[in-house]
Amino acid sequence: MKHLTHPLCKRWHALVPVVVLLAVSSVSGVGLGSGASGARAVPRGARVGALFSGDLEGGHFCTASVVRSGGRDLILTAAHCLSGGGDTDVVFAPGYRDGRAPYGLWRITRTFVPGAWSDRADEDSDFAFAVVASKGGRDLEDAVGANAFAPGRETGASPVVVTGYPNVLDVPLTCVNRPTAQSRTQQRIECPDFTDGTSGSPWVDAEGEVVGVLGGFQQGGATDDVSYSAVLGGAADALYREAGGSFGSD
Repeated sequence: MKHLTHPLCKRWHALVPVVVLLAVSSVSGVGLGSGASGARAVPRGARVGALFSGDLEGGHFCTASVVRSGGRDLILTAAHCLSGGGDTDVVFAPGYRDGRAPYGLWRITRTFVPGAWSDRADEDSDFAFAVVASKGGRDLEDAVGANAFAPGRETGASPVVVTGYPNVLDVPLTCVNRPTAQSRTQQRIECPDFTDGTSGSPWVDAEGEVVGVLGGFQQGGATDDVSYSAVLGGAADALYREAGGSFGSD
């Protein structure tokens, strides 16, 4: 279980996982992205951030990332990070680092959690979306850009970059490795030191598409060195569309 208790819910190397701490200007596997209008100097790594309850004081409990949507206001995380349902006091800090939120705090206003998770905590449905409020007339995607969401990709078709916020760090940790099948509905990846707090971390493939989200089996994994994701298929596609997702390219 790779999330912390909070008020709502309490490598490109194909063989050896590579883990690094992201520098301020570093990027999750790719160079500076064009992002959205007004975000051309923003690194793609800023599309990943930490979830907090209310403000930065209480510490971060999960990870989330910005995905493309019609409203330009959508984030993806694990369902067990948002299982309180409804409007919340949870805020998203994209690009969070060293106690600072360089792109601001974005308040979640609506959550989209699969019914199979809400009903029975189905590990194959451990993914969720949330809409955030705009800030000063600007949408989240305008501030930091967004990754494409790509359900239906074959497990292990390419290595992926996994970026998350371990509870013991105030900087993101990133790992590059190739996922393998855990079962027909679950995929796994070896990434050292992905402790509590990394639930919701996006798995981004060589095309810059999110093909997994850390969660699923054992709510992301019972050890720090192996993590899981549900295989994202038709149910994830349907929930994404319900949340206002858009499959347009960056």
